[in-house]
Amino acid sequence: MIEIILHALILTGMMIAAILVFNFKDLVSAAVAFGLFSFLLAIEFYLLQAPDVAIAEAAIGAGLTTAAFMIAIRGTTKKEGDEA
Repeated sequence: MIEIILHALILTGMMIAAILVFNFKDLVSAAVAFGLFSFLLAIEFYLLQAPDVAIAEAAIGAGLTTAAFMIAIRGTTKKEGDEA
C-alpha cells in the first residue's frame, strides 16, 4: 500500500513539473523544472527496480542535460519574447 502511494506522489510530482516546464516563460525556471522532472523520473525508475536506468537518467537527464540547457540559456534572452 505504501508503494502505491509513493508511486502516486512521484507521478503527481512529475505531472506538475511537466506542466511547469510548459507554462514558465522564464527559461531558467523551465530548465530547473525540467531537471526536477528528470530527477523524479530517476527515482521512479529506481522504485521500479531498474537502478541502472535510474543512474543513467539521473546523470544524463537531470545532470548533463540541465547543465547544457543552462549554458545555452546564457547566450539567449532570459524570458520568452524578450528582444535580443
